[in-house]
Amino acid sequence: MAVRLRLKKLGRKHRPYYRICAMDGRSPRDGRVLEELGTYDPLVPETDARAILKRERIDYWLSVGAQPTDKVQVLIKKYGTDGTHIEAQKLALDRLAQPTAIPDPGVPASLPKKKIEKPKKKDAGHEEIPAAEGDGGTPVVPEQAEGKPSEETKAAEPSEEATQDQPTE
Repeated sequence: MAVRLRLKKLGRKHRPYYRICAMDGRSPRDGRVLEELGTYDPLVPETDARAILKRERIDYWLSVGAQPTDKVQVLIKKYGTDGTHIEAQKLALDRLAQPTAIPDPGVPASLPKKKIEKPKKKDAGHEEIPAAEGDGGTPVVPEQAEGKPSEETKAAEPSEEATQDQPTE
C-alpha cells in the first residue's frame, strides 16, 4: 500500500478549506483518511498563519515512506520540523490572536432633521421665552424666569406659617 500525504478539500463554494491527510494512494482526493496531519486555509489574511501542521506525525509518515504531493511538500518545507518560515508563522499566529481594534465610528454623516414647531397664539398678558434645548421643551414664563413663583405654584405650595404651626412628631 502506497501512502500519500495530500490535501483533502472541505468547505463550501468559493470558501475552500483543506486538511492535510495521510491517505492510501489509491483512494480519491476526498476519500478515506488514515490520519489527519494538519490544516491549510488559503483565505486567512496572514500568509504564514494559513498552514498548521502536526510536525511529529508528518515526520513519522515520511520516515515510513509516505510520498507528499507537490503542494504538501511545499508546506512541509516551510512549516515542517526544520521549516524555513516557523518563526514567521509564530509571529503571524500571535498577530491573529490579538483582539482587533474597532475604530470609533464618529458622527453620522446625516442626522435626522428636527421639526421646528410654529408658536401658537400668544396670550396678551404673558410673553413666552423659548426653552433651552434638552429640558423637555417646556416654555418658560418670564415671571418664573426671574425667580418669582407663578400663581399656580403659590396655590400648590403650603405657606410658611401653616408649616410652622403644625407640631412635629
